[in-house]
Amino acid sequence: MAELISFSAALRERSSTSHSQSEHAGFMSDLLKGEGSREDYIALVSQHYFIYDALESMGQQLKNDPVAAVFITDKLTRLPALESDLEFLVGADWREQITPLPTTQRYVQRIREVGAAWPGGFVAHHYTRYLGDLSGGVFIGRVMQRRFGFETNGIGFYLFDDIADPKSFKDVYREQLDAAPWDDAERERVIDEVLLAYRFNTELFEDLDRARAAA
Repeated sequence: MAELISFSAALRERSSTSHSQSEHAGFMSDLLKGEGSREDYIALVSQHYFIYDALESMGQQLKNDPVAAVFITDKLTRLPALESDLEFLVGADWREQITPLPTTQRYVQRIREVGAAWPGGFVAHHYTRYLGDLSGGVFIGRVMQRRFGFETNGIGFYLFDDIADPKSFKDVYREQLDAAPWDDAERERVIDEVLLAYRFNTELFEDLDRARAAA
């Protein structure tokens, strides 16, 4: 008899290939290997701003939703850090200097679409971004810190001062996923949405590659 695995474990297993493809995309790989420039890093931070603006504005709208509210916490909020990073990296007029790339526009549209109509879909995007930020994102922050000589300015996005133990936080988050009131069909929909989120991430890196080549 096959051993049943938890939903969070199944989600992790089913998305592992997509996760790997995203994090090893050319743009991100170059940045981590030291082949990317400060301008490349700024381009990435700029796109993150639009994504997290959508994610966290929808989170505010869902903070009383019985399903989504379980996952929404100020401890994860990234937007103020991104704003501070962009002011440091670009200048006081950073809002006039950045624009969303085509994939970012589609990504943001999808986050707003599911946030307005489907709490499980919102949780899928919330999971993909924030648990990634608490895992590989922490490593990326350290690499960027060394690469560009940052202290905390410029990498605030990767610093979770309100989460003392990221591993314990992620463990609790996965327990919350397992406890979500979803039947098998809804769980499949959530997994599919996580795969879509990873696809958006991979395509965003491809957009950033093209923008870099055209510069």
